[in-house]
Amino acid sequence: MDLIKKRKILDILSKYKDSDQAIVLTGFRRVGKTTVMRQIYNSLPTQNKLYLDLESLINQRLFADENYDNIKLKLEAEGLNFNEKAYVFLDEIQSVKNLPSIVKYLHDHLGIKFYLTGSSSFYLKNNFSESMSGRKFLFELLPLDFEEFLWFKDQKLLTNSDYGLLIEYYREYLQYGGFPAVVLSQTKEEKIMNLDEALSSYFRLDVTKMANFHDNQKLKELLFLLTSRIGSKPEINKLAESLNVTRQTVSQYLSFFEQTYLINFLRPVSGSTDITIKTTPKIYFGDTGLLNRVGQVGIGHVFENKVFNQLHTRLVYEEGISKLSEDLNYYQTKSGLEIDFVYKQKLGYEVKIKAGSFDVITAQKTATKAGLSDIKVISLEKSEKEGIITPFAL
Repeated sequence: MDLIKKRKILDILSKYKDSDQAIVLTGFRRVGKTTVMRQIYNSLPTQNKLYLDLESLINQRLFADENYDNIKLKLEAEGLNFNEKAYVFLDEIQSVKNLPSIVKYLHDHLGIKFYLTGSSSFYLKNNFSESMSGRKFLFELLPLDFEEFLWFKDQKLLTNSDYGLLIEYYREYLQYGGFPAVVLSQTKEEKIMNLDEALSSYFRLDVTKMANFHDNQKLKELLFLLTSRIGSKPEINKLAESLNVTRQTVSQYLSFFEQTYLINFLRPVSGSTDITIKTTPKIYFGDTGLLNRVGQVGIGHVFENKVFNQLHTRLVYEEGISKLSEDLNYYQTKSGLEIDFVYKQKLGYEVKIKAGSFDVITAQKTATKAGLSDIKVISLEKSEKEGIITPFAL
């Protein structure tokens, strides 16, 4: 088995290798950002390049100077020649406080091509929007989609004729998720250990460094409460009461979880007068492996969460970065009609553990009311009925 596996994001990023703009890659911890950047770094046909992990205190010191020309001298001492095109890769940029303005200065004055990674979309979108306007392309890296999962397993089977084998792989994908190190782990114990380490490093590093909460224990307690609300609308009042905190605190916690890729919000389709509550989102975990480690969740909710993950990843691979609020939504009416997922305002997906003809008929009626061009029912159990697809087809 090859030690280095290809990710689809590499083909997207390669389109921008000759641009002047910085390439910024964001995503949850342990999702593979460093590996992707290392692959790009190793593929560059030049020696005038530098890779720095900014979680290293030694590397952080290179940028600990208010005089940016001194930083230039430090980078030259590391071997960079600014008389020709230089490439600088900086991993986990949220570790250095003033990095956005430093990158802007070095980019503008030295023409450095930057490749940057970080674990918080809030940090990257807000800090870099201010100082790197017009100087960056922002991309997201999510856990493996199912095709990538199969690549990591050295399998390239993607037809329904291989259902018996694919369903075994897919059930593993459901249970343990799509973190690369987890997928490559050979035993259940190793997979669990890697998932636990991803979660503990998130609280140890991202929460500690980027959040300013008075009680991180409450943040952890909220995470456990969310597992019973997968595919549902989180009721802020009830969560606040359970945690004995204010509504505002719960909202801040949820926002932080979203901005650091631990959870995602799925918002309702806009533009319909029949939508129950236009602004109320549903909640999903960014990875079903983490979801299953945090709480005991029924297979139906885990499956629905995984389909969300697959559609989310598809958006990213089509666009480079997802636009969840615009391109992936749910549909629900006052009368109770509902569609689990609406993709780009055109295609609906209804998720069932075991689907039949009645589910297809019901879904088609709802899709007509919603003005969708088509709808598919996704069934975990195999079905030959027209209008029903397997999750492998996403």
